[in-house]
Amino acid sequence: MAEDAAAAAMAAASLSDDLEPATDRTRIRSILADGAARAGERVVVGGWVKTGREQGKGTFAFLELNDGSCASNLQVLVDAAVHPLAPLTATGTSVLVEGELKKPPEGAKQRVELRVDRVIEVGEVDPAAYPLPKTKLTLENLRDVVHLRSRTNTIGAVARIRHQLACATHRFFDENGFLYVHTPIITTSDCEGAGEMFQVTTLFSHAEKVEKELKENPAPSESDIEAARVVVKEKGDAVAQLKAAKASKQEITAAVAELNKAKENVSRLEERSKLKPGIPYRDDGTVAYENDFFKRQAFLTVSGQLQVETYACALSSVYTFGPTFRAENSHTSRHLAEFWMVEPEIAFANLQDDMNCAERYVQYLCKWLLEHCREDMEFMVKNYDKTAIERLELVSSTPFQRISYTKAVELLKNVTDKKFENKVEWGIDLASEHERYLTEVIFKKPVIVYNYPKEIKAFYMRLNDDQKTVAAMDVLVPKVGELVGGSQREERLDLLKTRIQDAGLPLEPYEWYLDLRRFGSVKHSGFGLGFERMILFATGLENIRDVIPFPRYPGRADL
Repeated sequence: MAEDAAAAAMAAASLSDDLEPATDRTRIRSILADGAARAGERVVVGGWVKTGREQGKGTFAFLELNDGSCASNLQVLVDAAVHPLAPLTATGTSVLVEGELKKPPEGAKQRVELRVDRVIEVGEVDPAAYPLPKTKLTLENLRDVVHLRSRTNTIGAVARIRHQLACATHRFFDENGFLYVHTPIITTSDCEGAGEMFQVTTLFSHAEKVEKELKENPAPSESDIEAARVVVKEKGDAVAQLKAAKASKQEITAAVAELNKAKENVSRLEERSKLKPGIPYRDDGTVAYENDFFKRQAFLTVSGQLQVETYACALSSVYTFGPTFRAENSHTSRHLAEFWMVEPEIAFANLQDDMNCAERYVQYLCKWLLEHCREDMEFMVKNYDKTAIERLELVSSTPFQRISYTKAVELLKNVTDKKFENKVEWGIDLASEHERYLTEVIFKKPVIVYNYPKEIKAFYMRLNDDQKTVAAMDVLVPKVGELVGGSQREERLDLLKTRIQDAGLPLEPYEWYLDLRRFGSVKHSGFGLGFERMILFATGLENIRDVIPFPRYPGRADL
């Protein structure tokens, strides 16, 4: 055993001799959090230069360094004797430096700065070509350099806020006994029934491949195949003659091998003769999806809800958190083609349980940001929305108002101090202006609207006794309107069948979903929170394209 341990140690030592030593880098966030208390400590720091300026007639330079761990920069002082200054001062330059933390002179804004005595690495920038100048670019312009925009203060702050909201999401559901379930991105069912889905298919690439192949190597003719069949017959006759003549085993084996090769050649030729350019169609003119990769139509999911219901109907409390897709040709500031959804599902739960869970979750997210993202939220208040922190405080501490859809319409109809662009009448889906008026003007706090008309809601929502409404609910918040949409699911088999058919959908793709009602049906409820909408609500930014790392919308899918 001792010999084995010694051998392992020698092997590890030998391996480490071939590698660079590990980089023991200190995050700028931890340095700034401790401030002057760390004066005298030696650290290695890496980051990107926000601004750099030479001082003392070129004898030293100040660099404002940021590594993304927080919004604030660390002031770094480099002497010309340590490293040439010109390559270090351009905005966007990356540096890895080592030095001693010092208290700055009296009256300085910084509580601590780094005096560099060793420059380890430098990633230089050509200031004339760098697309992120010191001058402020609009968020719209930044979308044209999506691969670099995370270096800006705003997108960096959004990234940290987004990260903390994701952490809070997993923490909330874990604390409340939910299991995290990964639902499929590729699906064969349409959860919303709207048909605005991205199709997943290999038919086009396969058709292009076949067309190219047939150009380079045309399909065999019937005469080619017939000639190959003649060869098979000849090889077969030769095997029969050898067996009749009681030839050696070696001779017969070689002849059988030749026969098998001839048969394989016929099979290949027959298979190639079936190759046809273009998309395959059936006799009735419809696309032959049985030739596709999944042997049927498949799409990018618009929601993981239906699939996660299968786990709720076995494991009680579950949630999914992942990307969803909508092929809606919309150019508004509230829509994306790819976005993220948080979708919990709870067994043995009615609409009231659903509303309670949604309210607790949204309040938890707001409290979490106030506790874990104060600096970034203060940045948002200073630069984008003066009320952002006030809004988080209000929502985190105020019980949500709950009203029926019918009552909401009645209240909006009686509004006299504002003319809505969209007409208010029972049976319409509330527009964003209606939702915001309810939260910002009438109640001045979040509102949960429930029991919507069945015609404007999805097929899976439970039909109420009035036969006109379904047990649906939306959580409306100031600034963005609808943040959460949910419902009690229809657990009655016959009614669910009818709702699917009334929506104009075929039953066959939903047979598995109906099985959940055939075998041990259970009352259950759930909701979906649009993750990017939550970030909009928190930050006060106006466009949803600025709160997702890589926005996809009509005409744009960069990177």
